[in-house]
Amino acid sequence: MPHVLVILSGCGVYDGSEIHEAVSTLLHLDRHGVKVTIAAPDVDQAQVVNHLSGEQVAEKRNVRIEAARIARGAAEDLATVSGSEFDAVILPGGFGAATNLCDFAVSGSGCQVNAEVKRVLEEAHHAGRPLGFICIAPTIAARLFPGTSLTIGSDEATAAAIEKMGARHAKRLTEEVCVDESNRIATTPAYMTAQGIGEVHRGIGNLVDQLLGMVGQPA
Repeated sequence: MPHVLVILSGCGVYDGSEIHEAVSTLLHLDRHGVKVTIAAPDVDQAQVVNHLSGEQVAEKRNVRIEAARIARGAAEDLATVSGSEFDAVILPGGFGAATNLCDFAVSGSGCQVNAEVKRVLEEAHHAGRPLGFICIAPTIAARLFPGTSLTIGSDEATAAAIEKMGARHAKRLTEEVCVDESNRIATTPAYMTAQGIGEVHRGIGNLVDQLLGMVGQPA
């Protein structure tokens, strides 16, 4: 049974993990009968947003504690896991991917990746494990793995920043997946382009299918 790590960035589209994307990821992994570990950095969120008004509020929340809302309490501290112990790693999107897992939302192509996120992804990549990035999360792949072909859909400004970091951007529709076979990285746009949850669910299903198809294959 494959064992997949899902890295979350909190809970909520505006300051954490996009919940539809996170749940779709978990549902499709369950469809394949794989074992799943959910983990998140044990750090404060970069910001907290009132999801009714869209306004930032003067409040502190912890990324791991918020991720535990989606994980039904079972959110591991990312600092305690090694990327090489899993068969694959997936990062759903949401603004938290660009603020809590890295600072792309603020720094653009000059962004830095959270140290634990960087370590785990590099461990997995060096061990030949396939990696999946959803929505805005491919910006993390662009920073860590230059030369990778990936997609965030069709947003020109984000695509330009990705290419400035040394990756190659490929336009894709919501239900499509960009697979870089040599780097063993799969990406899909999700809510970067989606008009509804059904498209997101199908696109993430295609990504999970592609990713699990690489598990056990020679790197």
